[in-house]
Amino acid sequence: MRENLKDKKRIVFKVGSSTLTHKETGALDLVKMEKFVRILTDLHNQGKEIVVVSSGAILVGRKALGNMERPTERSVKQACAAVGQCRLMTVYQKLFSEYNQNTAQILMTKNTIVDNLNRYNAHNTFTQLLKMGVIPIVNENDTVATDEIDLSFSDNDFLSAIVAAIIGADLLVLLSDIDGLYTDDPNKNKDAKLIPYVERITDEMLGMAKGPSTDMGTGGMSSKVGAAGIANDAGADMVIINGDDMEHINQLLAGEEIGTLFKAHKTTHFHLKNYLDR
Repeated sequence: MRENLKDKKRIVFKVGSSTLTHKETGALDLVKMEKFVRILTDLHNQGKEIVVVSSGAILVGRKALGNMERPTERSVKQACAAVGQCRLMTVYQKLFSEYNQNTAQILMTKNTIVDNLNRYNAHNTFTQLLKMGVIPIVNENDTVATDEIDLSFSDNDFLSAIVAAIIGADLLVLLSDIDGLYTDDPNKNKDAKLIPYVERITDEMLGMAKGPSTDMGTGGMSSKVGAAGIANDAGADMVIINGDDMEHINQLLAGEEIGTLFKAHKTTHFHLKNYLDR
């Protein structure tokens, strides 16, 4: 089963705020980001089509503005996102340009999915960028969002699954601060076991998933399992791996058994609208 991952052609990588930043300060971990960019560029050089869904705008913005407390007011979140998005994309562009790799920024909201024309245009834009050899970098448009930014399930785990469905990805990789899905919270239960393979998501597995575990991001394991449900129904395998070591990406695509693999099972008459109100 893992051997098939090396043949995946179109891959979406989602990287969370806790993976991109130093836990102690909230500042960007440039060494880790550089390795992430280098690995993705090398995968692109191998002929794979790559899309990145990146968190971090609000965290980077609040760090730049000297506000290390997680903001609760929408206007403060949006202001932090506006500042942070510029800074985050500047770093991405600089790092990718070191390897002569073109990037593009795509900001999305729920309306991109709900509206048929918008969804069609988004698909065409992604398709054209990938044909041109560009690596799109996607985030929610937090600066103008109204409901998305406050909904617990509307995070970048959810967004990455939506993007995977829109572009017809073969594989979705979630880079997390944990090794994968466990039978219980491994930070609290030393007997918790990693689940390497999920054929179908069960109610029991949904019960195993926990909420956000850090102050750095919004997506906990429950949102990752929910993202797997969307990606799998759309026809994409999904894997959760630990992003503390970016070399895990190469190990995963070499067929090594790391993380948790959620097996694709494309649903007949799949439609994204059916997943928006879950």
